[in-house]
Amino acid sequence: MAQDHVFEGQEPQHQRRIRYKGTHPKNFKEKYKELHPEQYADDVAKIMQKGNTPAGMHISICVKEILDFLQISPGQTGLDATLGYGGHTREMLKQLDGKGRLYATDVDPIELPRTKERLARLGYGPEILEIKQMNFSQIDEIHPAGGAFHFVLADLGVSSMQIDNPERGFSFKTEGLLDLRLNPQKGESAASRLKELTADELQDMLLEYSDEPHARIIARAIAATIKKGLEITTTTQLHNVIQQALQASVPKITDAEIKKSCQRSFQALRIDVNNEFDVLDEFLEKLPAVLAAGGRVAILTFHSGEDRRVKKSFKYFLREGIYREIAPDPIRPTAEECHNNSRARSAKLRWAIKA
Repeated sequence: MAQDHVFEGQEPQHQRRIRYKGTHPKNFKEKYKELHPEQYADDVAKIMQKGNTPAGMHISICVKEILDFLQISPGQTGLDATLGYGGHTREMLKQLDGKGRLYATDVDPIELPRTKERLARLGYGPEILEIKQMNFSQIDEIHPAGGAFHFVLADLGVSSMQIDNPERGFSFKTEGLLDLRLNPQKGESAASRLKELTADELQDMLLEYSDEPHARIIARAIAATIKKGLEITTTTQLHNVIQQALQASVPKITDAEIKKSCQRSFQALRIDVNNEFDVLDEFLEKLPAVLAAGGRVAILTFHSGEDRRVKKSFKYFLREGIYREIAPDPIRPTAEECHNNSRARSAKLRWAIKA
């Protein structure tokens, strides 16, 4: 049988690209049309018309509402505390019109350089955009010219490209390592975390971070599995443990209810692994000190626990006279936006203006 060899001076044979399997490839790495949207605009448009987010992309939420509130003017200095895919960042840079400066932070070492490159190709380089890999709880370590920000945005949602990448472990839809870290280079993975927690601690985590109604059943099933020496190191393994426990213990439970419990369990574990509530509390505490007089802040949340913290902090600083005005009620995405982007449905936008 003939074999392919490359000898000195001989051109290597051309390697064909992996075939795009059907209209909905299951393997993340085969979804090159969505992962390189600039090359396949028509295909991506068809996916988005169906209300879906193409793999490797992120559709920014409440863009108009955020821009209407922030009232960005050329020459101002602002901060996008959660860079992500850079969709909000790009729109804020358009408002600056080449005058002023925007800082942006993100903890994700995988997506941050991709977003930085994407924005640079659009003409937003270091002369107007300064990107830092850091947690937004460290906002006091950023020192803008003039000493304070005229506007700040924080979008607390996990980016779609993180969720869709099975190597990150954020979703049980596809097999992947159970990681769930926003920065996989620091801290411990979700799989390691599960080994440390008792059944009672797991139950408390599921109740506090996701209001899971079957927290006790799920917690005891996870703890019992690990105690037997069985592994829970992948997204599928955790999903199966939860599914089997609920099917055995909850009469007439539906597949939809099991799916919801799995989603809530993954969410709670992600919040725990990344210490998200403590990080948010620290950010909210430091926020007034980095805002200029009359400075505006908008925060987009996707979890009732996040929204409660933002609401409580804004009300406290309003009573103290540090904020002069806050949103009386959260702003929700329009019905049209929710139809076009299903991930917008749980979003709530709150804002505050410094005195």
